[in-house]
Amino acid sequence: MANPFLRRATEYVREDESFLSIVSPAPLTTFLATSRNKDDMFEVPVRIIGAPGSGKTMLATLAEFRMVETILKDETNPTNRTLADALALAGFLKDGKPNVAAVRVPMESEYRDFWELPYEPIVKTKLAFWLVQARAMLGLIRNLTANRTRAIDAIEFVPRANHEAHLEQIGGLSAVGIRDRALAVQRAIYKVGAGLRAPKLENLPIDATAPYAPFDAISRIRIDWNGETIEMSPLVMLDDVHALHHDQLEAMFGMLSHREMKFGRWMMMRLDALSPGAVMRSHGDQPTHNRAQGRDFVDIRMQGDDKKDTSKKQFRTMARDMAKRYLPMVEGLRNRGATDIDRLVPSEPPKLSAAQLRDLEGKVAKDQEKLEIGPKRRKEIEDIVEDFIRRTKSYDDGPDVALAMTRILLHRYAVRIARATPSLFEEIDPDPKTPLKADADVAHGARVHLHHDYNRPLHYGVDEVCDASNENAEVFLQFAGELVANIETRAIRNNPLALPAKDQQSILVEKAKSIMDAWAFPHAQRVRQMVDTIGADCKAESLLPNAPLGAGANAVAILEEDMEEMSLDDELGPVLKYAIAHGAITIERNYGQGGKLWALIELTGTVGLVYGLTFNRGGFLPQKLDYLRKAAGLINA
Repeated sequence: MANPFLRRATEYVREDESFLSIVSPAPLTTFLATSRNKDDMFEVPVRIIGAPGSGKTMLATLAEFRMVETILKDETNPTNRTLADALALAGFLKDGKPNVAAVRVPMESEYRDFWELPYEPIVKTKLAFWLVQARAMLGLIRNLTANRTRAIDAIEFVPRANHEAHLEQIGGLSAVGIRDRALAVQRAIYKVGAGLRAPKLENLPIDATAPYAPFDAISRIRIDWNGETIEMSPLVMLDDVHALHHDQLEAMFGMLSHREMKFGRWMMMRLDALSPGAVMRSHGDQPTHNRAQGRDFVDIRMQGDDKKDTSKKQFRTMARDMAKRYLPMVEGLRNRGATDIDRLVPSEPPKLSAAQLRDLEGKVAKDQEKLEIGPKRRKEIEDIVEDFIRRTKSYDDGPDVALAMTRILLHRYAVRIARATPSLFEEIDPDPKTPLKADADVAHGARVHLHHDYNRPLHYGVDEVCDASNENAEVFLQFAGELVANIETRAIRNNPLALPAKDQQSILVEKAKSIMDAWAFPHAQRVRQMVDTIGADCKAESLLPNAPLGAGANAVAILEEDMEEMSLDDELGPVLKYAIAHGAITIERNYGQGGKLWALIELTGTVGLVYGLTFNRGGFLPQKLDYLRKAAGLINA
């Protein structure tokens, strides 16, 4: 099999058992089980929103009833047992039995074609919506009979109270009747959309125009499960609804938002299907007309949890789980028993060569002389650094880091004692007004300086690969895939498999460049200009001799009040929206620092790799909105 990291394995594996052997349960536990709206997910419309590759389709496929039943058929398999536990936490199982009967309906481009028909919007919307419902019912019945554990006539649909009048529209309550009616609706509506010329409204076939509302009529599904009768909630998962026309999506969302509807309905979509304000989460933007988030619908975002540290840890767990499942599929590594991602991509710190270390020592000495700092003060600074390293026992605390930290503190000392009119009687090397200290930020800043001055690797090890991916499974697999391809070559040549930090860094940077080069989404050129400007400015700030931001900058920040006043028709809004949706930047609203609230426009790990910036949050350059407009080429510099 080809390197599964370089091809999304879950996208091309056809057999259910093979799919289950490699799919990670982490999206269920990360995004669904911990949702504060967990109890409402099968009652109100749910929008599951994420960037391309964040795992929406994988989640929907795993949750389908046929997959759930396959998992429960053999819980002696450790993989299945893990998946079953995750399904239970997410609400798909109850007391070890199915609680939800789910079906995934891909929203192919043909649904958008209905919006081009020469009918009134309500007619076009109903045609597409009834086709979706027909395919959902057919897919649900296929799921319930997929594993040959029950016949179609053993499936019973339970109606909503007071909806008996709707039963004739949907073919009754028997699975056979519902299937036959759904087939007729699908056949009639498909002919309307697929024809070379749309028929006149009055000539539409009766099966395409007669009322059809199974989502309104059905509340439960009843089946036999291991000798007992169980009831389940039905759920349709509409995958890739962003393929619809914007107005069509809004209209269909309205159809799905009837509060009395008992049929669960999820819409899986990309961020760029939302308005700029919704993507940027501004308080003044209402993402849907006359509907309140949390009461009338639920949003689940598959990236960018408000608690950054929590989401980072969750993604690291999920990424390692994916790697654990994918690595045994790489024959060259499996044959050598090399399937531990942390051993293959170690976080062992790099070291400068003896010549580079001597050069660094010379630069520190020259800076000390230039700044007119005496040997006694230099020794005190070295003692501060040594004490920090001894107390923290950092993973990366070699003599090169210590020297670079000393150099930063020499410059900080010079800044703190700077005086406009020095006196002949002032003491040499006076104490600074604010005491110097060595901490993790200074150490990280030292590593950033060493990276740019001596090409010393800055990003290496599995945690860094995860953080570079910005909680996007697809991006992680792309980065990991390039690393694994290199390791596989080393295995063929019978070389040591563990990738040195220098090799990791160069592979990751080249891959990050290729990802950026491949950007082809709307406003991609403006987004590229914008992140290039931000990246260059953050790099310049990070390399100031006194490292004023410690670990350095990877963001710009706009005052929250200025961001709130940005007009909804501002040209900058769509640029920021697509930059966020396609993994160029993230945005953190109401970020508090210095007694002010900021909108933090942060470069993602992909861009940070290219510019050699920290992945740590908090280092930013205060700017105005016009800075972003100029950076994106919307106004002249």
